[in-house]
Amino acid sequence: MAWARDAFRSSKILFSPMPLPNLTPATIQYHATEPSFTRGESYFRSGAVVSLTQRQQTLQAEVEGNEVTPYRVTIDFDGGGVTHADCTCAYNFEGWCKHIVATLLACIHQPETIEQRPTLAQLLTPLTLLQTQGLVQHLVEDNPGLVEAIDLYVNQLAHSAAAPAAAPALASKRKTSVDPVPFARQAREILRNAVRGWEYGQDEDTIGLEIGELFTDALAFAEHGDWPNALVALQGITEGCVNNWDEVDDFCGLTPEDVGVDFDAAWAEALLSADLSEDEISEWQENLEVWQDRLGSFAMALEALRQGWDYPPLVRVLQGDISELGAWSGEAPDWADEFSQIRLKILARQERYEEYLHLAEAEGQTQQYLTMLGQLGRVDQAMTVAQRQMTTLSEAKALAETLQSQNQLSQALDIALQGLRFEKNNPYMAFDFATWASDLAEGMGNTSAALEARILAFKAKPSLQDYQKIEVLAETGWPAVRETLLQHLRTAPTWGLEQARVDVFLQEGLLEDAIAVASGLSSYYSQIILRVMDRVVATHSQWVIDNARPRAESIMDEGKAKAYVSAVEWLKRVKAAYHALGAGADWSRYYQALLTQHGRKRKLIGLMQQNRL
Repeated sequence: MAWARDAFRSSKILFSPMPLPNLTPATIQYHATEPSFTRGESYFRSGAVVSLTQRQQTLQAEVEGNEVTPYRVTIDFDGGGVTHADCTCAYNFEGWCKHIVATLLACIHQPETIEQRPTLAQLLTPLTLLQTQGLVQHLVEDNPGLVEAIDLYVNQLAHSAAAPAAAPALASKRKTSVDPVPFARQAREILRNAVRGWEYGQDEDTIGLEIGELFTDALAFAEHGDWPNALVALQGITEGCVNNWDEVDDFCGLTPEDVGVDFDAAWAEALLSADLSEDEISEWQENLEVWQDRLGSFAMALEALRQGWDYPPLVRVLQGDISELGAWSGEAPDWADEFSQIRLKILARQERYEEYLHLAEAEGQTQQYLTMLGQLGRVDQAMTVAQRQMTTLSEAKALAETLQSQNQLSQALDIALQGLRFEKNNPYMAFDFATWASDLAEGMGNTSAALEARILAFKAKPSLQDYQKIEVLAETGWPAVRETLLQHLRTAPTWGLEQARVDVFLQEGLLEDAIAVASGLSSYYSQIILRVMDRVVATHSQWVIDNARPRAESIMDEGKAKAYVSAVEWLKRVKAAYHALGAGADWSRYYQALLTQHGRKRKLIGLMQQNRL
C-alpha cells in the first residue's frame, strides 16, 4: 500500500531519540541477582540480543534463549530511569531475569544498535480517515478475530455518546450463562492436590494463591459488567470448597482463614457489582448463611446485601455530605476499611470519580484519595491534601508513583522525600522507596535530593554498593557523611547487617571494627568470618588463632563428619596465623597433637592431608 509507505516515511521525522537515563552496569547489578547478572552478561557477549527497538519511552528487544522463538523484553523508562521491566520468559524469582540484563547491557555498550521508531500515536497522527480505515481493514484481513474487538469498542463509544451523564459503558454480557461445574471442579482439585502434597511439605499458602486465582477469574466477569456470570462462577468455586473442605480440615487441620482464602471479600465485591431483586437478595442471603457454617464469616458479603448502594448514610457520603460517622449509621465494624476499599474499586471501575473521592475522604482512605487525585491530574490538590493528611510511607509511595506516571517528576520527588521521613517500621519498603526516589532525583539532576534519599536507603538496608554510591553523590561533603554512615553501622541493631558491616569496614580499612563484628558471629556466618580472617591474618594473627581454633576443635571433638570440611577451613587460617607470627614450630606441634587425638577419624585426616596442613 503506497499510502502506508508514505505515512511510514513521514512518521520518521516525528520522533526524537531519548536515551535511557541513569543506566549503568552497577544499576543493572543492583536490580538482578548475581547469577542473573552473570548469565545476562554472557547472553549479551554471545550476541543473543538480536533486536532493539525504542519507541519514545519504551524499549523492546528480542533475546534468543532456550526456546525456538526469542523472548520479548519490554523496558519502560522516564527521566528518572527504568520504571518497569518485563520479559516473556518464565523467570519469576527475585530481580530482573538474564534476558532483561542482556538487553540493558546492550543499551549501554551498543547504543548504536537501538533502532529508533515512532510511537503508535505518532504513527497514526499523519493518517487521514481513509488511510486509517484502510489500515484497520488490512489488519483485520491478517487477523479476522480483531473485528470482534473493534465491534465491541465501537459499540462502547456509541453507548457513551448516547448517554454521557450515565455510568460508563461496560462490555456486552454473554448471551449464555457460564457453567459453574468447571469452577467447582477446579476448586475441588486444588484442595485434593493440597492434601496429597501436604505430606511432601507443600506450603499451605498454595491453596490460598490458587483459589485466589479462581476468584480473579470469576470477578473478571463483574469487571466487564457481567455480574450474573460472576455470581454463577463464584458460586461454583464456593460450593466446590464447601463440599471438599472436610478433607483439608481432617488431614491438615486448616481453615480457609489459615491459608488466606477470603471468600467474604470476593462475595462482597461480586454482590456490590450486581443489580439484584428482593427475591435474589433473600436467596443469596440464605446461601451465605449456610456457607459460613463451613467456610467462616461472610459478614461483609451479608452487609453488602443489606446495604447495596441505597444505604442512606452511604448515599449522603457519595453526594458529598460527609460526617464523622462516614458511610455508617453507627460505629463501623472492624472490617470497615476493607469494605470501603471494595466499594472504591467498583466506583473506579465505573468511572464514578467524584463519588470515589467523597467515599475515600469519608472513610479515611487517604492513600486511595491521594492516588485518585493524581490519576485525575489534580496534582495541586493532591499536593495540598498530602501536606495535611499523608502520614505513612505506603501513602507517599502510592502517590509518588502515580505522579511519576503522570510525568510530574518534581512533585513525585517532593512527596517521596516527605514520605521517607514518616516511619521506620518497614525497612524493606523504606529501602526500595528511598532507592526509587534517589534514582528519580539523580535522573532529574537533583544531586542533593538523590544523596538524601540514598542515605535513607542505606540506613534502612546498608550495603557496600550504596555506601560507594553515596560517596560519589556526596562529593566534597563525603567526610562528614562517611562518619554518619559508619556510626550507623556501629550502633544499628546487628541482625541482618553482618555482611554490609564487614564489607564497609574492610573497604575502609577499619580492621578493628570488622574484627568486632566477626568475633560476635556464630560459625553459621563462616564465610564472613573467614573473609575477615584472611584480611587481618598478618596484622591480628593472635586473634585469628584464638577465634579459629575453638571453632575447628568443636567440630573435630564432636565428630561431626559432615562438617569436617569446615573444620579444615578454620585450620587453614590457624596455620596461616602461626606462620604470620613466625611461630611455625608452634603450628607443627599443634598439628601433631591433632593427628594424635583424631588419628582414627579417617575422613578428617584425609582432608587435612589433602589440604597440606
